[in-house]
Amino acid sequence: MTAEPIKAAQQWPVPPKDGYTVDDLFTLPELPPHTELIDGSLVFVSPQRDFHSTMIDLLVTGLRRTVPPELKVRREMTVILDQRNGPEPDASVLRADAVTGPGCTRYHAADVLLAVEVISPDSEARDRDAKPRKYAAAGIPNFWLADMAGTDQHPVVRVYELDPLSKTYALTGIHHDRLKTGVPFTIDIDITLDALREL
Repeated sequence: MTAEPIKAAQQWPVPPKDGYTVDDLFTLPELPPHTELIDGSLVFVSPQRDFHSTMIDLLVTGLRRTVPPELKVRREMTVILDQRNGPEPDASVLRADAVTGPGCTRYHAADVLLAVEVISPDSEARDRDAKPRKYAAAGIPNFWLADMAGTDQHPVVRVYELDPLSKTYALTGIHHDRLKTGVPFTIDIDITLDALREL
């Protein structure tokens, strides 16, 4: 009878005294996909639920249908807000000239016109509170927060615009069936439960 080999224990990165920086986010080996940096701490993302994935698809498809050529829509890409914050919005609208090629791994807040978060149970507090505050402080002019509502769990999207004086977001609309807005460009997306189920 032979003994089973002992598996090596998982080696987690030990944070530096002052926390991680954006540079660490892109140089630490073997980080899980979609790791975010929030206030100098690494945040590992839990497996996605179906609503989260399909709602991102619904919004990204709708945005791409009418996006003007000087803008691009990207899904789940890191946005550098400052040296200690590199979150990964579920979707972003950014200036086309910020897309430098297929090897691009991050964008800067100054190039982002819209950040979108779809709420997940594991990230609800970050999506509702921490991330919007940080996006606003970094000057991202528009923010959307998507969630499920009602007993039928239909999609709802809250649309916010940045008040440049207070550097906070103001709610400009709550959308249940159609998401229609004129900023950052003319947008009209069917966000009904039927549209979500078709994906």
